Amino acid sequence: MHRIRFSRNLHLALAAGLFAFGAAQAATSVSGQAIANNTPRFVATAKNLGPANPSEVIDVAIWLNPHNRAEMDSLVEELYDPSSSHYHDWLKVSDVASRFAPTAADIKTVEEFFSSHNLPVVAVGPLNFSVRARGAVADVEKAFHVSIGTFQVNGQTVRANTSDPYIDGAAAALTANVAGLDNLSYQHPLMARGLASSPSGKGVQSATVSSNASNSFFTSNCFTGVTTETFSTSGSYPIGTYTGNSYNGTQNPSGCGYTPAEIQTAYNLTGLYKEGFDGTGQTVVIIDWCGSPTIRQDANAFSARFGLPALTASSFKILYSYTTPTCAAPDPEINIDVEWAHAIAPGANIDLVVPPSATFMDVDDAELYALANGLGNVISGSYGSEELYTPTATLNEENLINEIAASLGVSADFATGDDGDYTFDFPQFDPASVIAPADSPYATAVGGVTLALKSNNAIAWQTGWGNNETLLVDAGTVYDPPINFGFYAGSGGGPSAVFSKPSFQNKLPGAARLLPDISWLADPFTGAIIAISENFVYPPLEWQVYGGTSLATPMFSGLWAIANQEAGAPLGQAARHLYSMPAGTITDVLPVNSSTNVTASINEGGGLINNYTAAEIAAPLENTTKFYSAIWNIPLEQDTAYVITFGTDSGLTITPGWDDVTGLGTPNGKAFADYFNPGKP
Repeated sequence: MHRIRFSRNLHLALAAGLFAFGAAQAATSVSGQAIANNTPRFVATAKNLGPANPSEVIDVAIWLNPHNRAEMDSLVEELYDPSSSHYHDWLKVSDVASRFAPTAADIKTVEEFFSSHNLPVVAVGPLNFSVRARGAVADVEKAFHVSIGTFQVNGQTVRANTSDPYIDGAAAALTANVAGLDNLSYQHPLMARGLASSPSGKGVQSATVSSNASNSFFTSNCFTGVTTETFSTSGSYPIGTYTGNSYNGTQNPSGCGYTPAEIQTAYNLTGLYKEGFDGTGQTVVIIDWCGSPTIRQDANAFSARFGLPALTASSFKILYSYTTPTCAAPDPEINIDVEWAHAIAPGANIDLVVPPSATFMDVDDAELYALANGLGNVISGSYGSEELYTPTATLNEENLINEIAASLGVSADFATGDDGDYTFDFPQFDPASVIAPADSPYATAVGGVTLALKSNNAIAWQTGWGNNETLLVDAGTVYDPPINFGFYAGSGGGPSAVFSKPSFQNKLPGAARLLPDISWLADPFTGAIIAISENFVYPPLEWQVYGGTSLATPMFSGLWAIANQEAGAPLGQAARHLYSMPAGTITDVLPVNSSTNVTASINEGGGLINNYTAAEIAAPLENTTKFYSAIWNIPLEQDTAYVITFGTDSGLTITPGWDDVTGLGTPNGKAFADYFNPGKP
């Protein structure tokens, strides 16, 4: 399973009651101030492994406050107010630099602070918003009056300050956030289809086809009608008989996975292409760390197979935001982002901006780099961190960067994650949470759906993405009762605990920013095909199926590029427009119920028969009352079967209208983009 649930590990630490504190904060100067909300919350609960190596050399950055923030906030609201004379009168980068960015004098003050603490400055960030220095941990601790410890989170060693930093002198008033004291990082919400743990130890069942495959390629027929399956334990009792919908895995061992043409048809994009609207003249900016040495050749193999134009040196660029990374390797996240942004907007250029690592410091710097260099009107970010465990100072920094994007007429689109509301492990302990930077009121938050197609590639049904898994039979052993592993993965959503509700969500309940705004394909069990070159495989090119909101995000960013093309001018933040779009442009995604959901009858012998309803098989259902479940006979695994449930998202509920799984719904491609064409009624 290609994901890391970093926040889940933190939950486990909380549930286990691990409680340890770092060394006491050093004495602070009488001149200066603490930088509030700059400490990761887990330091009070995760296992303390002791102090960080004092001689280790790390990078640390001071992010500076903008000038005239109130004026900036007010101006951005005017830029999106149709009644304002400033409506869509986007700022230029030079305007941001002259009116709101830190000044050269500010930078000098921060540089002097670093140099006075034996921390040489190594870079000034885009638009002067950050100053990066480098030095030993011991010198960093002295400079910021903190202790830096190491903490264990599910076997990982994480570095973090144990208290808020304190800055002496004039630099204190300029500082919004100190980055690099911890080495927390973003994660990619991408997923292959997979299995929960089982007694026989079966794991990931990712869909992979060799490059020379012809007769066993993926099918778009994900569900193959109603079936009855009977299994016995070692030819004796118990004997399980299961009746219900069938998930495709027997008729086609490769399983289901959608191609660009199938998605283009399903979501009514082909009419746009016939009219010449395919993203031409637009650039989708994708942010992905480390980079992949094979991405262009992989994307062009993908394009050749599916009839898309090739990505050339002029239409596809790789840009390094800071230093050239040393971690480059084939990465399915990059392939998902590039190939599916290209599949939706085949005429658009793509700029792949590559920070050297996944740390907050590097990735946030990369987004600002893209803005400062005016790379494109759409930024696609398939990454995030759980809001609950991200320092609030970092969240505010991300929000500022997204506000700058909005002021420049750029839509910053971010995935809402694959973990529901994060309460799946220990709901009695885990507070619900959402993902950042999608939580920013100046971002567009993209959630996910499950998709089933008809034979003509029209949509048979779609529902909010959320999977439960139940083990029926494992290597010939029939389980009575079946083992309900419960929630596997699903679209993230819900209220932010940090940011207030923006004006464009004023008709939604509550006072908080709500996620998501819109959604698209994300369920890995009904996922999309990518081409990727894998190390130590021959032939190296493989075809794989992936999902996750990492898939939905570049798809939506591609469509937003087409909308910008039709508009003939930058539209800015997508979320600002979505809530006022007319009927027919966005399809409301509803709960789906099936009259043939999976039921079980297990004969224990001696006349004892135990029957299980569809709800019992799919449990736990939390708030879900309508769902679709299907039997999955595991390919190449004899006498092993699961039930996969669709529409069961942890802690979240699919409802008519806006909901916390799918937002407003999925875009109806041609009608969606045509709405922004000033020449069409």
